[in-house]
Amino acid sequence: MTPELLAPAGSPEALLAAVEHGADAVYLGWGAFNARRGARNFSDGEFARAVSWCHVRGVRVFLTLNILLTDRELPAALETARTASRLGVDAVLVQDWGLFGLLRQALPDLPLHASTQMSLFTTGGANEIAAAGCERIVLARECSGEETAEISRNCPAEIEVFVHGALCVCYSGQCAMSAMVGGRSGNRGRCAQPCRLPYGVNEPAGSKRPLSLKDSSLADRLGGMAEMGVACLKIEGRMKSPGYVAAVTDIYARLLEEGRRPTAREREVLERAFSRSGFTDAYWRGEKGPEMLGFRPENAPAAEEPAPSETDRRIPVEFDCAVRAGEPCALAADDGLGNAVTVTGPVPEPAGNRALTAEDLTARLQKTGGTPYRCAAVKVTVDPGLYLSAAGLNALRRDALEALSAARAAPPVRWERVSPPLPDVDRSEAEPRFTVSVTTAAQLTGGLLDLHPHRVHVPLELLAEVPSLPETEAEYCAILPRVWRDRDEDLLRRRLEKARGLGVTGLLLGNLGHFPLARDGGWRLYGDYGLNIFNSRSLAWLRERGLESACLSFELRFSQMRDMRKILPAEAIVYGRLPLMITENCLIHNTVGCRCDRPNFLNDRTGAAFPLLPAFGHRTEVENSRTLWLADRPDWRRLGLRYARLRFTTETPEECARVFRDYLEGAAPRGDFTRGLYLRGVE
Repeated sequence: MTPELLAPAGSPEALLAAVEHGADAVYLGWGAFNARRGARNFSDGEFARAVSWCHVRGVRVFLTLNILLTDRELPAALETARTASRLGVDAVLVQDWGLFGLLRQALPDLPLHASTQMSLFTTGGANEIAAAGCERIVLARECSGEETAEISRNCPAEIEVFVHGALCVCYSGQCAMSAMVGGRSGNRGRCAQPCRLPYGVNEPAGSKRPLSLKDSSLADRLGGMAEMGVACLKIEGRMKSPGYVAAVTDIYARLLEEGRRPTAREREVLERAFSRSGFTDAYWRGEKGPEMLGFRPENAPAAEEPAPSETDRRIPVEFDCAVRAGEPCALAADDGLGNAVTVTGPVPEPAGNRALTAEDLTARLQKTGGTPYRCAAVKVTVDPGLYLSAAGLNALRRDALEALSAARAAPPVRWERVSPPLPDVDRSEAEPRFTVSVTTAAQLTGGLLDLHPHRVHVPLELLAEVPSLPETEAEYCAILPRVWRDRDEDLLRRRLEKARGLGVTGLLLGNLGHFPLARDGGWRLYGDYGLNIFNSRSLAWLRERGLESACLSFELRFSQMRDMRKILPAEAIVYGRLPLMITENCLIHNTVGCRCDRPNFLNDRTGAAFPLLPAFGHRTEVENSRTLWLADRPDWRRLGLRYARLRFTTETPEECARVFRDYLEGAAPRGDFTRGLYLRGVE
């Protein structure tokens, strides 16, 4: 089966371009809650007209509500979804767990799609959200063809793949660099794209752009995707021009329709429409490396909109017309998809000079130019000796097609429920207990453990290397890798058993795919920051999945944390270098070779140095240049948190113990520091 071609519609003009050039579906933003809030997007009236106009033409419409939402925003987001559902929108894309759960309860018939912002890249994660009622999953762009095929084979939900457009260097949904550096959150639809700026790795920033990837183009891989069962091919670009949308959609529609690869001319058109030093398909091939890097000069030419395709994509209609003496003429129109209408016109008169013939009637009905329809077949019954004017016949045909359009655009009847109340649970605490997370074995000293942390979080990779753990009253918890693949899961399970033998009893889960790995193993399960918990309903949704506590997003303000209903015991990071990115490409290897065993830094144009830490699978985690310091502020102690985490990354063992003591004493900061986003918030 040919996959659906999904095109971006960042404006009404882009929507028109997408539909005219062969899109089977479009995705667009309406209202305040979508991941491209800087796009033109749609007004209320434009959105309603767009849904109807697209449905008449057989094009599906997906609404993007794919950002993290606060408790105050959730009611408005639900009303946006309610209105969209009543208008007949075909699906809603979601990132936020709380909104996902709310929509499933309040609008149980509304199809939901998992945005790529959910960071799903394993079969377990895909199945987890599918079991919760998700109909389609947009996989992480970093997934290879082999990995995509594996997930497609083993997940009941439809799989959607980005086939063309921009690549973020960080996994979608896991980037905090724009938020931390500029106060504009990618998780809130306001990314300022700091990854496109110049940086230096272990050298001052110059002209190099080690975070800027080429755009993806999988135009040569479409046949393989169809064979592996991928349901939808997605073109990125809601911030792009209508010319770009037209050019790219037109070529991909032709490739799918004709079952071929692009010509040299088509490749040139794609590159001229928009590219960054050309294109890459490395991730799809299961590869990565510096050849993926690229950027776009400021004076690059803009895309020109091509002429609409000559392929006739109008809706085929079958007509059945009866013209009988003494009866109003009747015309039935059927689109073959379950939409059939019948209209009536005037009573025919006795013919004067020339009587209406079946041939005349057929020719008149076939003239559907200027409409979204084409006449596929005509059946006529004409009594002899009758006359019907050309204007009357034209009006009859027009009325039939208008009635058919109304039937095709009619929204489905969907079940609606009132917004369900939150569980009557409050796990707020008067004073949080400290937890610590370490990065190296050397940081696990008696000096740190003697300060009595409640929990100690240790990376699973580190636990695989140590023969034993220091004795402590604290609970040891393994931090599962934030990014991994299906092929890694046997290794992870073996390491979990090793951790169990070391006395580890808890697991820190930072991705939905961790749940099937950890469930039923007798572990105590805690949520990590990678889950992007932004509201009370997210806590409720994750509580249902077995978590005992959860770390809140560090993009929240203190006031938002305070006001959140603590349906689960809540944790917040109160010290440390906050993680800004996790990248599939090893930023160190890409630029200076394999030297992950030594300190490495990403330097920006201001001289700020961001530590680069190796992550599981030869990936890189970018840490903030400044350390979060809150020891001297009393406000974080009054948020109702159960736990406050000290996150140690680049600190020496002595510094770890000293910081812990400083927090116990409420000491002032030393050196360069940040208050994070807890006071200023994000856009």
